[in-house]
Amino acid sequence: MASHRRPKQPNRTRVTVLTATAAAAVALTSQAANAAPKPTKSEVKAEVGKLYQEAERATNQYNGAKEKQQKLEKEIGRLQDKVAREQGELNEVRKGIGAMAGEQYRSGGIDPSVQLFLSADPDDYLDKATTLDSLSAQQLKSLKTVQDKQRTLAQERAEASEKLKDLAGTRTELGKRKQQIQSKLSKAQKLLNSLTAAERHEMADADARAGRSSAGRVDLGNDVAASKFGAAALNAAASQIGKPYVRGTSGPNSYDCSGLTQWAYAQAHIQISRVTYTQVNDGTRVGMSALKPGDLVFFNNTEHVGLYAGNGQVLHAPYPGASVRYESMSTIGSFQFGVRVAG
Repeated sequence: MASHRRPKQPNRTRVTVLTATAAAAVALTSQAANAAPKPTKSEVKAEVGKLYQEAERATNQYNGAKEKQQKLEKEIGRLQDKVAREQGELNEVRKGIGAMAGEQYRSGGIDPSVQLFLSADPDDYLDKATTLDSLSAQQLKSLKTVQDKQRTLAQERAEASEKLKDLAGTRTELGKRKQQIQSKLSKAQKLLNSLTAAERHEMADADARAGRSSAGRVDLGNDVAASKFGAAALNAAASQIGKPYVRGTSGPNSYDCSGLTQWAYAQAHIQISRVTYTQVNDGTRVGMSALKPGDLVFFNNTEHVGLYAGNGQVLHAPYPGASVRYESMSTIGSFQFGVRVAG
């Protein structure tokens, strides 16, 4: 009689382990197949440069919002001071009228003209005043003064209120731009961290060499500045070579690109605006062939600015991690135009 044995069932634990191992192997194979190759040093450098450019755009917008915030704060302070003065003057006028009313009340009744002064509706003053024969010219003048001051106060308070709303929106914009800058710089740092220590060291050395070469081994040719102001601004900027790029700063210890140009022209006793988007309007535009030392030069859709130094060289604050230095126009980015600042 044939023997019929049931086949031995595999151990449940062993099946689970084998299944999990197979799944992991498939997942690893899939990841290996889909994983992007590690970027080369040149690719990282190009992408980091792009991120720095985007961060500079956000920095310009941040600086513009910051400048607007400071302007609004000054205007609001001026308005609030003016409102306080106007209110004080109005209170003095009313105080005199109140004293007159008190005196008349104690002597048997308040004159209708004085009652009119105490009315709560300034727009109704003069209409009612024409019906009162007892009003003197002086009283009409005082009445008009109260009316004008109340209207002025109402307008100034409304203006201050609008500016306060604008200020709140500007502060929100500042926060948004700050987050954008931090995001771009974080991505750039993450990319740099993907390089080996040796590659990072090589890139840092190249930047350091570029900075050192700015100290005195750059051929600026024999170009002459278009004005004494341009020459003075360029000389001032040259005294800052080696100082670090720090976004949102305008000296004297660190600079961003437009902070350096603004500071340099301030040393020449010329006031230009704070950000690249407004510095483009601080003089007369010139093409590349007409550039003279001291002219502002704009790159990358006017998101970066420096000072033309002569012989195709620009003196500028480049980007985070670099310092103020000379650099060839051909390596900075897409040239837009120059601006010659007049004295």
